Amino acid sequence: MSFCLTAWSQEGYVDLTFETQEEKQLWETGVASSNPYYLFLAVHGEEGTPIASWEKLVSTTTKKFNKSGVSMKLLRSIFEKSHKYLFKTYEQHATFSQMLETGKYDCVSGSATLAMLLEQYGFDFEIIETDYHVFIITKLDGKEIILESTLPIGGLITSPTEVQKYLSNYQGNQQNVNLSLNQRLGTPAIDYSDNSIFRKVDLQQLAGLQYYNDAIAHFNQQSYDVAVTQLQKAYELYPANRISGLKELAIEQLNQPLQTRKAKK
Repeated sequence: MSFCLTAWSQEGYVDLTFETQEEKQLWETGVASSNPYYLFLAVHGEEGTPIASWEKLVSTTTKKFNKSGVSMKLLRSIFEKSHKYLFKTYEQHATFSQMLETGKYDCVSGSATLAMLLEQYGFDFEIIETDYHVFIITKLDGKEIILESTLPIGGLITSPTEVQKYLSNYQGNQQNVNLSLNQRLGTPAIDYSDNSIFRKVDLQQLAGLQYYNDAIAHFNQQSYDVAVTQLQKAYELYPANRISGLKELAIEQLNQPLQTRKAKK
């Protein structure tokens, strides 16, 4: 059974389809309250997702905030405790809900966790989207610091030289147009030469990228109908060209004769 919601977007009124009633409720709560926590929970949202680890993380970092305020001590606590309580095993395309349940995480769910805590405690930060990766830049005492969620050791980069080296790797050539639409955001890039995206996104847009990641998984499995459904929700949260481009491609594949699609398997 699927659950529908009619929403207004730049394209006019659109019908959004949800897998479960829980996903629909989480989506509506997140949009109505402008609280991205619920939007991150919504992807494959199921009743009873365990949140004890999230609550433990928030409780621990709040105690540190009450003692240290916005400080390097708090920033280090946010990073280290996130890995202690939530980030157990890196796995590409691990959703926020999956992270809460199993400890599996990727750069999207990991960065979402860190960014929500940074926002809660009043840090000055930016979430950076690149072609195939997401990370965070925060500023403290006038200095930029990188939070690379996929690196438990060495992922909190404070040295100005190392920060600039890290950033220069991802900035690449903004004129490139080689983005592969059906490759998910995941580990840090190995070949930086093709980078064409380096931009700031907010938490709602990052939630859209989580739906985009999920859509890519379905697209690559040739489940084009599910991919279109997920991409529609992704686009509502983040009307980016990469999302609309993959949606057009998924619709094109969906409209091909069935025998043609089977021949590609």
